[in-house]
Amino acid sequence: MLSFFGKGKLAKEFANLLAQELAKRYPPAIEKGDGRKISEKGISNILEGLYGKAVDFKKSNKLGIYATARLGNVFRWELKELGYSDQFIDMATEGLIVYITKK
Repeated sequence: MLSFFGKGKLAKEFANLLAQELAKRYPPAIEKGDGRKISEKGISNILEGLYGKAVDFKKSNKLGIYATARLGNVFRWELKELGYSDQFIDMATEGLIVYITKK
């Protein structure tokens, strides 16, 4: 039972790290159009890199359904707090969930 809750905490911490890494590589100000531009391909590469890290994290920590859901939920709320648009948050979070739940 203890490992059940421990994996949820690990997933939460990792989701926060993922969101922070995204914010460094693609800040919310750029996403909102305030400053330099990054191509769609560049954004896609950034997100796919993060998703790859998430897949590796899930495999190495053997996350179950609860921890996987928590990872996605925490990632979503962290992006919201960082100031990303709802449309971008939905797209980034959906991509994360799709990648980490693939067999």
